[in-house]
Amino acid sequence: MTIRIGLVGTGSIAKRNYIPCLADQQDVSLGYFNRTQSKAEAVAEEFGGEVFDSLEALIDWSPDSVFVLTRETERLAISQDLLSLNPRRLFFEKPLVAAAGQENVSEDDFVAARALLHRAAAQQCETAMIFNYRFFDQPIKAKELIAQREFGRVVNITGLVHYACWSHAIDLLHYFADPIVELSALQSGSVRGQRMAAHDVTAAFRTGQDATGTLIGTSMLDWTFPLLELTFNFEKGRIHIRDLDGDMEILDGHSGRHETYGISRDRSRWDQYDASFGKSILAYLDSLRHGMPPPVPGIAGLQELQVEAAIRRSIALKRPVDLAAELPLEL
Repeated sequence: MTIRIGLVGTGSIAKRNYIPCLADQQDVSLGYFNRTQSKAEAVAEEFGGEVFDSLEALIDWSPDSVFVLTRETERLAISQDLLSLNPRRLFFEKPLVAAAGQENVSEDDFVAARALLHRAAAQQCETAMIFNYRFFDQPIKAKELIAQREFGRVVNITGLVHYACWSHAIDLLHYFADPIVELSALQSGSVRGQRMAAHDVTAAFRTGQDATGTLIGTSMLDWTFPLLELTFNFEKGRIHIRDLDGDMEILDGHSGRHETYGISRDRSRWDQYDASFGKSILAYLDSLRHGMPPPVPGIAGLQELQVEAAIRRSIALKRPVDLAAELPLEL
C-alpha cells in the first residue's frame, strides 16, 4: 500500500524537519503545494514528489493526509480552505492557531481553533498534531517507567519553561498528568527578553484528577542552560525532566532508589530536537498503515490553546478561571 502525503507549506521547517523523513519512506508518495510555487518545485527536485498549483489540485490527488506546515499566523486560513475541499485527514504543526505568532496566543485563537476542529469533526476529517517533545528520548523512557513501576496518579507538578518550549510544556503536562481544569495566573510588570517579547507568566492550576501545580513561562533563561524543567510528583515516585537532552531523575517510592538516566553525550540538544520530528512522523505514518487513531490527536492542540486562553483571561480579569465553564472545548 502506498501512503499519499500532501504538504501545504514547503518552508524551512518543512524542508528540515518533515520532508527528509517522509521522503525516506519506501511506501510514501509526496505532493506539495506552496503559494510560491518555485519553492515547492525546488523541494520536489531535491526530494522527489509532485507539485500542485492549487489546493484543489492537491486534494484531487487524494492524499491520505495533508500536513499543514505553513507559518502559524497563516495556519487558520489555509486550514479553512482545505476543509472546504473535504480532506480525509489533517496533520498540524503547532500551535494549532496563532494569528499574532506563537508568543502572542489569544482567546480569539482558541475560539477559532475550536470552530476549526468542530468543522473537521462534522466532516469526519481526522485531525492530528505534531507535539514532538513527546518523542524525545527522556519522555519516552519516563512513560515506560511510570507504567512498569506503577507510580500511580500525578499529585503535584512544577515547571520552569522558556517561551520557545511553552506550548510543548503545556502538552507534556497534559500527557503525563491530565488536562488542567482551573488556573489563576499573574504576569510581570515589564516585557523581558529579546527573542520573544513577552511578560513573564506564572500559572497556578488544578487538573481534572486533582493534581495541583505551577508553571512559569519566561524568556529569561539563558540558551546555554536548560530551557525546560518539569517535575511530576506521583503517589509512588517522582520524575524530573530537564531540557531536550539533559539527565532525567527518577525517585522510586517503591524501592527508595534515586536513579539518573542520560543520553549518549555525543548527541546535542538540536540532534535530539531533529530526531524527535522523525519519531513523531514515523509514529503517525504507522497509525495510517494500521488504521489506528493518531498518536497525538488534534484535540491536544486545542487543549493547549485552552490553557493559554485561560492564562490570558485570568491575568486580564485578575481572578481564577474555570476552563470547562468559561472556555469549553465542546468536542
